Amino acid sequence: MWYNPPDGVRRESFHQGVCFDAYNFLGAHPVEENGELKWHFSVWAPNARRVSLIGEFCGWNRDAYPMVKQYDGIWELRLPDRLFTPESDPARFSFPEAAERLRAYKYAIECADGEWHYRADPYAFESELRPNNASKMRSLEGYRWGDGEWMERRAQRDPCRSPMNIYELHLGTWRQGENGRMLNYTEIADQLVPYVQDMGYTHVELLPVMEHPFDGSWGYQVTGYYAPTSRFGTPDQFRSLVDRLHQAGIGVILDWVPAHFPKDEVGLRRFDGTPCYEHADERRSEMPQWGTTLFDYARGEVSSFLLSNAVYWLKEYHADGLRCDAVSCMLYLDFGRGPGYWLPNQYGGRENLDAIAFLRRMNETVYRECPGAITVAEESTAFPKVTHPTREDGLGFGFKWNMGWMNDILSYIALDPIYRKYHHDKITFSMMYAFSEHYVLPFSHDEVVHGKHSMLDKQPGDHWRKFAGLRALYGYYMAHPGKKLLFMGGEFGEFVEWRDAEQLDWMLLDYENHARLQRYVKALNHLYREEPALHSVDDSWDGFQWLNVNDADRSIVAFLRMDGQGNAVAAVTNFTPQPYGEYRVALPFPCELTEILNSDREEFAGSNQYNPGPIRSENAPYNDLPCSATVCVPPLATVYYRVRRIED
Repeated sequence: MWYNPPDGVRRESFHQGVCFDAYNFLGAHPVEENGELKWHFSVWAPNARRVSLIGEFCGWNRDAYPMVKQYDGIWELRLPDRLFTPESDPARFSFPEAAERLRAYKYAIECADGEWHYRADPYAFESELRPNNASKMRSLEGYRWGDGEWMERRAQRDPCRSPMNIYELHLGTWRQGENGRMLNYTEIADQLVPYVQDMGYTHVELLPVMEHPFDGSWGYQVTGYYAPTSRFGTPDQFRSLVDRLHQAGIGVILDWVPAHFPKDEVGLRRFDGTPCYEHADERRSEMPQWGTTLFDYARGEVSSFLLSNAVYWLKEYHADGLRCDAVSCMLYLDFGRGPGYWLPNQYGGRENLDAIAFLRRMNETVYRECPGAITVAEESTAFPKVTHPTREDGLGFGFKWNMGWMNDILSYIALDPIYRKYHHDKITFSMMYAFSEHYVLPFSHDEVVHGKHSMLDKQPGDHWRKFAGLRALYGYYMAHPGKKLLFMGGEFGEFVEWRDAEQLDWMLLDYENHARLQRYVKALNHLYREEPALHSVDDSWDGFQWLNVNDADRSIVAFLRMDGQGNAVAAVTNFTPQPYGEYRVALPFPCELTEILNSDREEFAGSNQYNPGPIRSENAPYNDLPCSATVCVPPLATVYYRVRRIED
């Protein structure tokens, strides 16, 4: 994008921490001056002695192009575009790769102690491919979006009342090319878009695509906050991936990491030789658990850096949402630290008041500036009002991952079915707080790594019981209030944990059970989208009613989902391998039940026990409800029924 020079007010807003478009004037931007194309470079390094622009265009000579320090600690330099083109020295730069190399740059920064450090541009729009780590000059002008209809609809959409079924994936290992080659964004789009569309997901969520030096960090240790990773191609290719997903009716959520950053020499740590992006006290700047450095949200320039970054991905790349990683780490000063290794706030408490203020400001800005976009908090504690409006003292997020529900249900299904009756509360307790926040139910990448087993292998028992149990779990999960998220591979039953260097085991689809599990997940996804009762009222008891809640001995639960318009779906889940040919389900009114999806059907590799025709309720009170019906409950299965009210 073209350089947008800041006036005094914008400069001050940057330093005050309320600027949300700092990327328009910091970093490298093309600019026209006296009819000539030039590049304007700006970097904030308030305590540096000297700053120079370096790169192959000057032989990495730090004395060639010194920058000029402005009154507010921002260093600037403007150079002609011809300096960065191969034509300037055809003898040295006579092949295509040279043009790219010539446009790579860093900042050489002399610190107060006289030491020189070579830093990447914090606001660079592109980075070199690892292991190289210089920034690259890139104008974001010229891409022609084709998702106008999607963006218009998104602005009018109410996310809380709409289906949200998220397919979480890691771009480097979803699929790979020959010999483990990473696909580029275009190749990924060619395969991902039709797959996600066919499977019936509403959104994809991408593990961080921001530039990062180490593949094994999965993108969660970022050095290039404004640069889509070069592993998979160029910024415009990434835009095209988002564009094509939108045109196929699929939303895009990006994992975003505003809590911490790595200590790589090229990155943000002690950027000008002093703590710029981190706190000066190690008790607030070090994250020993991850070996990273924490942001200092009290500093205005840091707040503006992150605030602008959030808006940047939503505006410049049309992302539909940001999933904010490690929010608990931001909220609590003692997160990951023992006694004596953390610094309390001014009131002696453990809450990070500056982070709380930043998160509120960030959410207010996103919802004001980016119509229809959402924010999602990965927050693992009981911090209050995460998804409540800031005017009600909330943090202002749109949604929060329901980590309590996830931990309970995964510990429950790991039990042998014979013991599940003693832990029935694990599948019912979540309704005690289900409407305290706007929740996403996450079966994420974190749950299929580090010895936690794959979703399939979490299930106890033999081969048949593992598949049946997983189908039953997915059915219960899809009917439970809350939006949905499933990590890649879970839809077809990966046997092994996720490996961050290898693609998914797609060859498993040659085996019947895996192919039929995938078929079931596809049917479940499409039913969820098509039935408003399953998604339109996720935030109140108006959309949920227990039918059978206390049947611990048989480990069965039954409940009703409603859309507030008279439409209802009943879900019955049996968490044991014991079938029940005649099982009584309580009902709140006279009705007719018609089975619409059964995880035990033969087409899904089940035992094919089902209800062949409509079932009429009886005027037989049960579980304090006036009516009931007798249904077939298959082993380790979830069955959905469309509920049609019968008027007396």
